[in-house]
Amino acid sequence: MTSTRTYASRVFPLETMDLPGGTETVLRGGRHLFPLLSRAFAGVRRIGVIGWGPQGRAQALNLRDSLAGTGIEVAVGLRPGSRSAADARAHGFTEEDGTLGDWLAVTADSDLVILLIADAALAAHHQEIFAALKPGAAIGLSHGFLLGHLKETGGEFPQDHPVIAVCPKGMGDSVRRLYEQGAETSGAGINSSFAVHADPDERATDLALGWSVALGSPYTFRTTLASEYLSDIVGERAILLGAVHGLVESLYGRYRLAGDDEVTAYERSCENVTGPIARTISRSGLRAVREGLDAGGRDVFDRAYTAAYAPAREIVAEIYDEVADGTELRSVILAERRLGARPMSRIGASPMWAVAEPAHARRAGRELPIDPFTAGVFVATMTAQIDEFTDRGHPWSEIVNESVIEAVDSLLPYMHARDVAYMVDNCSRTARLGARRWGPRFQAAYEQIAYPAAEHPADQHLLTAFDTHPAHEALAAAAKLRPSVDIAVV
Repeated sequence: MTSTRTYASRVFPLETMDLPGGTETVLRGGRHLFPLLSRAFAGVRRIGVIGWGPQGRAQALNLRDSLAGTGIEVAVGLRPGSRSAADARAHGFTEEDGTLGDWLAVTADSDLVILLIADAALAAHHQEIFAALKPGAAIGLSHGFLLGHLKETGGEFPQDHPVIAVCPKGMGDSVRRLYEQGAETSGAGINSSFAVHADPDERATDLALGWSVALGSPYTFRTTLASEYLSDIVGERAILLGAVHGLVESLYGRYRLAGDDEVTAYERSCENVTGPIARTISRSGLRAVREGLDAGGRDVFDRAYTAAYAPAREIVAEIYDEVADGTELRSVILAERRLGARPMSRIGASPMWAVAEPAHARRAGRELPIDPFTAGVFVATMTAQIDEFTDRGHPWSEIVNESVIEAVDSLLPYMHARDVAYMVDNCSRTARLGARRWGPRFQAAYEQIAYPAAEHPADQHLLTAFDTHPAHEALAAAAKLRPSVDIAVV
């Protein structure tokens, strides 16, 4: 992996960002670019979106709306007997007009086939889909899981087909909701990464960029398919979801043991992370969390930060190793085979989550202050993931998006509107399995290692490293391209 991500486009105007270690090219999106989509999708008569989960629904709708009037048709392909067919019809995709059909039939008649079925299903059925492709059709992905599976099993993508990825840095519901918000408010949307894995006819870059623009991405940065699945799968098991679950559960228990009532403990743990801490990082950066505290609060933050950093970093490194060597991907596929169609048990029944409703009811008219201990643990975990990705060679645009921006501008606001347990219980199967596996590991590390260590003075070397961290420079550069509006959460 390299820290420099520069590329050219024949269609779109590009910008550069100066980031630690190199310059990266990015595409600033916007509806003013929609007239260029016909050129970006040159040679594409029909786009087949395979799957109707949250990403499938959002991407099919956004593409259809953005490409209206271009003559490019968007069709949805579903497996026989899919329970999603009724919802697809309700959104205007029908068998009668040819925009809804059997997944293999839609694949066979599409020039760009976007594969948005569940990861385990894609691992099981990709060969059938590959066999149905028309000559030269482009394969589109929004996750690198399939590449990891092919590496693990010795498979490969079919020859003479472009293979591209556009990966929104947020949930499918947010991809659609913010696209709709962007119709009224300039700059609304979910950032995306893109990758070109195979480019036999040298059109893949603009095809991927057009796809990202059509989804409503405020800006698009380049990665590789391998880098994307490593950072994405690790991130959702760490700071994006798994670590957040373990962190707030551990803090809630700590504050209850210290004598807080249930609602106060919930506010100091879950509400703090998803509310004031996330908002502060989003608007002002990581250092601002500490800088906004008084002297006593900074001491508490410092002790919590330096106590939590090493245990969190150890787990992030372990997750990364298990994703990189295929262990984590195999566990997802094995779990899918074991569970089948059976529903997974829910974590939202634990005593903590019964407190969500009364805690949410106390929000009106109150500005919850940042809890310094909670902030120290959370920022330490976020920084630990940043450092692990840096040492593994990921580019800075990917690091700050996967470790910070996606968390504070997409997932945490959604968790604030619902709660963390709701997110864990309603996310993708891959993310849900990962959060349930690794969340308790983070919880145990905080309770058994970090919190006892926080009783001792802070490690000044770790604090200096945080204060001078290149992530602050990278976030400041990325902030210049950040949408000027807060995301809509309903």
